[in-house]
Amino acid sequence: MKDLVERKRIKSHQIQLLLLAVPGILFFAAFSYFPMYGILIAFKNFQIKKGILKSPWADPWYKYFKQFFENPYCKQLLTNTVVISVGKIVFNMFFSLSLAIVLSELKVKWLKKSVQTITYLPHFLSWVIVYGIIYALFSESSGLINVALRSAGKPTIPFLTSDGSFRMLLYFSDVWKEAGWGAIIYLAAIAGIDPGLYEAAAVDGASRWQRIWRVTLPSIRPTIIVMLILKLGTVMNAGFDQIYILYNSQVYASSDIIDTWVYRIGLEQLNYSLATAVGLFKSVISTILVLSVNKIARKWEESLW
Repeated sequence: MKDLVERKRIKSHQIQLLLLAVPGILFFAAFSYFPMYGILIAFKNFQIKKGILKSPWADPWYKYFKQFFENPYCKQLLTNTVVISVGKIVFNMFFSLSLAIVLSELKVKWLKKSVQTITYLPHFLSWVIVYGIIYALFSESSGLINVALRSAGKPTIPFLTSDGSFRMLLYFSDVWKEAGWGAIIYLAAIAGIDPGLYEAAAVDGASRWQRIWRVTLPSIRPTIIVMLILKLGTVMNAGFDQIYILYNSQVYASSDIIDTWVYRIGLEQLNYSLATAVGLFKSVISTILVLSVNKIARKWEESLW
């Protein structure tokens, strides 16, 4: 009798959990799995009037993939995407982790809370607003920095129209906007470290830097690896919103990425089949990267799954 009552209780509990999961399941089904039906467009000569099913199949089936790889612009797009994305990952993780460590070492609570609030607030600004701030600071004609340089009799710097400076501007703006938000995760991981480890290290004569190097970083290594795995899954994205709003035709050589090119090809030139093929290729590469890095991380027993 007790077993029967226990089984009913467990079954009732499981039903409640399943009901809680229903909204999430419906969300991913509607916005993640059902849209995968559109992958067929990459293998068809898609025509809007005929729709996906009635549009003729591409001959050969890899026609649009081949078209992309044979495009002389392909190498430049891939290079820009990887360089910008990897650069943003490296800078963002470094500054987020550094900020988290600095905040964790601050003993003045009001200062710690103030700095944390100030640094994570930019995350909530749209890239349109950020562009306005960047333009006000770095515009060659009216930006504050170039106005100061001009007043001092020095040559202005074309931050927004020079390939080299523009790419650094992408890294800088991304760190300014996201480093504070990213630091929250590392702060939470640091907060979970046993204080006894720091006390033992201090008793052994370890300096503050040695405690960070020998206690803090090894203790949050699992969090760092998990964040790295998740970020590597976005290597082929490179941040469409940021680049599309900030870039211009004068810096295409260093800032035009796969997503911005797909936007022009797919929505401006209405070549949906080619745009879908490139998007599918990008997704496959991202999946391979996540699986590969996760497999490597298993050697340190720090994998995501």
